[in-house]
Amino acid sequence: QVRLVESGGGLVQPGGSLTLSCVASGFAFSHWTSKWFRKRPGKEIEMVASISPSGATTDYADSVKGRFTIARDNVKNTTSLRMNNLKPDDTGEYTCYSRHMDSWGQGTQVFVSS
Repeated sequence: QVRLVESGGGLVQPGGSLTLSCVASGFAFSHWTSKWFRKRPGKEIEMVASISPSGATTDYADSVKGRFTIARDNVKNTTSLRMNNLKPDDTGEYTCYSRHMDSWGQGTQVFVSS
């Protein structure tokens, strides 16, 4: 069974940091691009970060460049999203994704507020 399970969401103050993790199982994780998406209130779902199977290539939405870092560990079958200098506008549901069978995690909530 293909599974993607996120963790690490929560409440953080503006300017703070948070690291999200995604544990994958049930498929050849290291063969597939992994991504993080988010759904912010009142906005369409958007991709915030992407990483190639080897980890050599990464892409970021303009709104998070310089603040977010995506990484992967193909031994542990995990993808992480380190989020620094968080802003209230970063509040939303964050979900990990794999191109394998167009698979999605369950999502984790991030709240950035004073």
